[in-house]
Amino acid sequence: MSATERLAFGSILVGLIVLALKTLAWWLTGSVALLSDALESTVNVATAVAALIAIRVAAKPADRSHPYGHHKAEFFSAVLEGVMIIVAALLILREAWHGFQNPRMLDAPVEGLLVNGAASILNALWCWVLISRGRRLRSPALVADGRHLLSDVISSVGVVAGVALAVVTGWAVLDPALAALVALNILWSGWKVMASSLSGLMDEAVSEDTLADIRATISDAATGAIEAHDLRTRHAGPRTFIDFHLVVDGQTTVDAAHDICDRIEQALKRKLPGALITIHVEPEHKAKHSGVVVI
Repeated sequence: MSATERLAFGSILVGLIVLALKTLAWWLTGSVALLSDALESTVNVATAVAALIAIRVAAKPADRSHPYGHHKAEFFSAVLEGVMIIVAALLILREAWHGFQNPRMLDAPVEGLLVNGAASILNALWCWVLISRGRRLRSPALVADGRHLLSDVISSVGVVAGVALAVVTGWAVLDPALAALVALNILWSGWKVMASSLSGLMDEAVSEDTLADIRATISDAATGAIEAHDLRTRHAGPRTFIDFHLVVDGQTTVDAAHDICDRIEQALKRKLPGALITIHVEPEHKAKHSGVVVI
């Protein structure tokens, strides 16, 4: 089992524990705001399962039907997660509306808040693990899951503080009001997760910093070439795809041109492990002198 799969399994386990704790907190108090927190945790579990499935599919090697691999499966998982976050937010808004219509004081608020607080601490620790390790492993599914958990942690802190304020002041209407605020925060989080994932599905280019590194690496390793142009990039999960045209002197032998290409590929793969590189070699009369990487 890969490190990415182990983290995805861990998300399912942590999600189930947090869901149980938050459900207990709602059961103890009857709080609509704490119910909203528990509803979001059901999404955490469902999306953790979806992330695991996507990671396993993305890890499959390329085949005849998918010659470029299955890496985009993780983006589909992240889009699904965004949709489920939005659905959870709408369910919470419905519960908040019922709470506004029939506000009530809470039962056993101290016990409920302590249990919910323990769940939030566990979530905070795990979201830090997911985001840091997901970035290192270049896994959009893990990073999306971690960002969702981070929004959950932030909203949970607000819920705990707000419910405590409702208990102290006796303003029962604060409970459903907090639930509505949680829902709005979740909606925003869901939109951000979907937007970032859709960009990957649309073959978005690598970041400007990564592009600058690629250009510099090609320039340093392309000794013997005249220029490189028409550089294009895209990313899909942990994979970076790079293609460009390399112009060489017309008298350059096939072996010599191949050696230059090998040197460039090795340099790029040291910089971006797992990169898939396509180089089209051209004679000098194909030089463009615009959009040039190497001169």
